[in-house]
Amino acid sequence: MHEIFNTNITYLKGVGPKKAELLRKELGILYYIDLLYYFPFRYVDKSQIYKVKDVINDTTYFFLKGKVRNIKAVGEKRTKYITADFTDDTGTIQLIWFRGLQWIKSYFVLDKEYKLFGKPSEFKKRFNFVHPEMEEVVPGENDVVGGSLEGIYHSTEKLKSTGLGSRGIAKLMRNLLNIVEHYITETLPDYLLKAENLTGLRIALLNIHFPKNSSIIRKVEYRLKFDELLYVQLRLLLQKSYLKQKVKGHVFDRVGDTFNTFYKDYLPFELTGAQKRVIKEIRNDLNTGRQMNRLLQGDVGSGKTLVALMSMLIAIDNGYQAALMAPTGILASQHYQTLKKILGDMPVNVDLLTGSTKKARRKVLHESLRSGELHILIGTHALIEETVRFENLGLVVIDEQHRFGVAQRARLWKKNRIPPHILVMTATPIPRTLAMTLYGNLDVSVIDELPPGRKAIKTIHFFESKRLRVIGFMKDEIKRGQQVYVVYPLIKESENFDLKNLMDGYENMLRDFPEPEYQVSVMHGRMKTEDKEYEMKRFVDGITNIMVSTTVIEVGVDVSNASVMVIENAERFGLSQLHQLRGRVGRGAKQSWCILMSGNKLSNEGRKRLEIMVQTNNGFEIAEADLKLRGPGDIQGTKQSGLLDFKIANLARDGLIIERTHKIAENVLSTDPILSLSQNLPLRNELRRQLKNNPNWARIS
Repeated sequence: MHEIFNTNITYLKGVGPKKAELLRKELGILYYIDLLYYFPFRYVDKSQIYKVKDVINDTTYFFLKGKVRNIKAVGEKRTKYITADFTDDTGTIQLIWFRGLQWIKSYFVLDKEYKLFGKPSEFKKRFNFVHPEMEEVVPGENDVVGGSLEGIYHSTEKLKSTGLGSRGIAKLMRNLLNIVEHYITETLPDYLLKAENLTGLRIALLNIHFPKNSSIIRKVEYRLKFDELLYVQLRLLLQKSYLKQKVKGHVFDRVGDTFNTFYKDYLPFELTGAQKRVIKEIRNDLNTGRQMNRLLQGDVGSGKTLVALMSMLIAIDNGYQAALMAPTGILASQHYQTLKKILGDMPVNVDLLTGSTKKARRKVLHESLRSGELHILIGTHALIEETVRFENLGLVVIDEQHRFGVAQRARLWKKNRIPPHILVMTATPIPRTLAMTLYGNLDVSVIDELPPGRKAIKTIHFFESKRLRVIGFMKDEIKRGQQVYVVYPLIKESENFDLKNLMDGYENMLRDFPEPEYQVSVMHGRMKTEDKEYEMKRFVDGITNIMVSTTVIEVGVDVSNASVMVIENAERFGLSQLHQLRGRVGRGAKQSWCILMSGNKLSNEGRKRLEIMVQTNNGFEIAEADLKLRGPGDIQGTKQSGLLDFKIANLARDGLIIERTHKIAENVLSTDPILSLSQNLPLRNELRRQLKNNPNWARIS
């Protein structure tokens, strides 16, 4: 694109230094290109002028025309605000401003006619408009200029107070398009535009902001989504190609005594077909001389840790060390205990490094790591400290990698001259379309079978009226020697939601399960790390019968004796989170239960989520349903990737476009791996522009 698009937004008519700084802070708009790609999120028909009497709900936006009267300041200093009456021939409605009070008082002229645009609020059964957008009616001016549809842009209170609400942003957009319209150049090759029947980019950008009619909106939205998703796919596939072709990896060309002895004498149970398939895929990667970058997906309890251990044993057989990095001390400790237990008396040295590891212990650990005596190091962020040095790091396993930032992972890669092989594990099933955009640069392995002997967890939904029945069931399970989780969504009472909170729940639990007959632990995210670890250890050791907790126990904690998971206010959790919580039980051979407690009043979406949980234990089915119900949100920490800060595409709704652009990107790169052909010059130029200001993470999965 032309260099004019890199002009600082300060120089656009209607902006200036102060507003430019606000646009940068509030919306991330710094240059002309940023404003151009700041799209409306919906459209309203501005040819429809409503009357005050028509304002009967708070779910839609309204255009009104009337006069402003009775402007007055209310309150003092910090509590000060301004009210006014907006009147037409059908009635009066109140206007309220909490910010920009001096500007508001000076802006309005009594009995002059104004156009009002905004979404009403309801207070004490009456409607009002808070911070509406106001514009003076100019006599003789046509209300419908440039089409009857007006785009609605997200704004903030700070921007609105300076006149940059939705309509203010639309004015800036007009000013911008007047300047840059003729500099907009095509970003897609002609052959793609024709084959996919796509609108030209200039027409698409003009009509996404100021559509000529409603029929063109869907067409230009498709074009802009196609653009955005195609370039994500190209970037990921080019990165994947770079990793495979350019980044050398250690050659693990033998499976030796360590692996074979473990497989023959120490394997805790027969591997499933899925586990065998995945180990074969990993072995093939490790023998190529190129760095492995593989994602290992598996539902809760599917045996990912065992696959990771056997991969690490291959590294050891080839003279290398391995590391396993987990997001929390509790999870790292759990992995350490699991591996020590499985390995038994095998001559494999495993150690644990977390933030709470004592200084004297660290010194011994560091020395054994540098000498090569230590084979496997398990830890948290502590693994990336400068003082942690391996003799020969060959394989890194990362559990739930979305909990770590890109820069953090990069520091671990640099602990060896040749970067180690990378195996990323996640217990969060990822829908196929989401995996294409989240992990398109990784090879993917899926464990889609549970180990033999595992019984499916039975899930039941109870309303609050069945509370006594649930308490009785919990007591019966405890008498059988089993343990119980009780999970709450909040720690303290919220004024916004009528929810049970953790501390009240804990006190109720002590009454229903009194000492000394029962022991109850409590754990939440605001506790100190050592306190959480102490409470968790008591539960793991079987000292406490019930663990009352927030979602800090969501991922990774493995207590085989826990057979009941009670989730309070289950309707407030997303499907994937409910599934993760359910996965904390069912780790042993005994029957386990997940009890979803809810209030009697459920929204349609809340009811649907609970019905899905009762119907299926399949994590991939649940992930697909969650994506459709909730949208992608911040699944897997997408914001940290730098790739998925979408301007217009929606991962929940645009699955078909994702699949189409993925296929096209594969086809393009299969015939032109570095986009050197003249027909692909637009793709090369646009990729270069997008990557110009981004750090080069090409070598980092």
